Amino acid sequence: MVVKCNSLGLLGLESFFVEVEADVSKGVPAFDIVGLPDTSVKESKDRVRSALINCGFDFPTVKIIINLAPADIKKEGPLYDLPILVALLCATSQINADLSDCAFLGELSLCGEVRKVNGVLPMAIKAKECKIKKLFVPFENAVEGAVVNGIEIYPVKTVYELVAHLNGRETINKAGFDISEYNENDTVLDFSQVKGQYEAKRALEIAAAGGHNVLMIGPPGSGKSMLAKRMGTILPKMTFDEMIETTKIHSVAGLLNEHQGLVTGRPFRSPHHNISAVGLAGGGTVPKPGEISLCHNGVLFLDELPEFSKSALETLRQPLEDSKVTISRAMGRFTYPCSFTLIAAMNPCPCGFYNHPVRQCTCSEDMVNRYLSKVSGPLLDRIDIHVEVPAVNYDDLTAKANEESSESIRKRVNKARAIQTKRFEGTSISCNANLDSSLFQKVCVVDDRANMLLKNAFDKLGLTARAYDRILKVARTIADLEGSEVIKSHHLTEAIQYRSLDRKYFGR
Repeated sequence: MVVKCNSLGLLGLESFFVEVEADVSKGVPAFDIVGLPDTSVKESKDRVRSALINCGFDFPTVKIIINLAPADIKKEGPLYDLPILVALLCATSQINADLSDCAFLGELSLCGEVRKVNGVLPMAIKAKECKIKKLFVPFENAVEGAVVNGIEIYPVKTVYELVAHLNGRETINKAGFDISEYNENDTVLDFSQVKGQYEAKRALEIAAAGGHNVLMIGPPGSGKSMLAKRMGTILPKMTFDEMIETTKIHSVAGLLNEHQGLVTGRPFRSPHHNISAVGLAGGGTVPKPGEISLCHNGVLFLDELPEFSKSALETLRQPLEDSKVTISRAMGRFTYPCSFTLIAAMNPCPCGFYNHPVRQCTCSEDMVNRYLSKVSGPLLDRIDIHVEVPAVNYDDLTAKANEESSESIRKRVNKARAIQTKRFEGTSISCNANLDSSLFQKVCVVDDRANMLLKNAFDKLGLTARAYDRILKVARTIADLEGSEVIKSHHLTEAIQYRSLDRKYFGR
């Protein structure tokens, strides 16, 4: 007899519907799984057999064939344990229920416990699209699945509990989700804790207001890391759609816990400089999201930028332009979103004290040049704002006056973002950093004096077309912070200033 049971699978961030067919017939006892399963799926037969026997159910000593359809898509992971077990129990009449509107996900232990799996959120979204009404998931994944409205999520702890529910002997309560219970991640970080560094704070405010990338250059101990870690406190709060996008990535990567159904705060990722290109961009035999995707809608902080490998840094170039990364493998192409704000920090030389007003640099000129040359021109050109972070002087460090808080800075950022939201209404553009060149003439209106200033800067500084675009985008953001519809000369002067450090340090 052949019975069918519903499940789902994952390909990157996208989910697909899987029909689990179980055929139990007379013949030489065997247990085979077909439908392009990987090794972990093939091992399901041993977990299912042990779980059934240890939970007191009958395991048929007949010929068993499990088919995972569609058979042309590779099935991966242990999440098919539970639907295989359910299909087998239905085929042997140990479950008597209509499961046509149900789907099952979960890994099994040998004693019948249901263990957590990755990617429940995108699979719950797909289940809803496929008209599935009830989704049975591991208890630890229930809150994550309940984020999706319009589908009932049932948290399962053990096989015995599930079978009792399906046969009507006991009831598993549906999981619920209340967005009001989820607040932005609490943090003790605040810009008021940073003494001095007003130029750097101003640069980060502009970056937050327009979604621009920032490079901070300064000696050790000047506060570069301290500033970067507080960037998230002045960024606008995430919209619900952004939360869902970000949570899907973290779900696939297996970074959610049983109490975290939704990522509500903007991610902040700070990988060590020994990270590989695959770790940064994503990949592997079964491609998983890398650091640049895990910080989608948040901040990627690269401290000690020149210490990263050249291959890792060069992988950033295309994602910074396209806000997505595509990984090609033999089994297919996987695209992950990666719209993030890059905050990079570096010393001006290996010892860190090149051009320091007090400390003497111990590096030779060749050492300095080799160190700075590790950051390529094309990558540097993609960073909108370059700002110097000098050592904090004693007076600023011991000043009694209160520094401006993150909340007051965020209010200005929110006003500027509101202007941009209204400006780009009806388009896919969310902020000035993503401004399409086709809209430049309409959006970046420059007065005559500012236009002459920009022409002189372009000729004298030898700016590239990309640098020209990015200066205009930053100037547009500065004007938005001031509430000006037209870009004026002082807006442009400040924007040009943020492109001057590459000449001072890099000679480009």
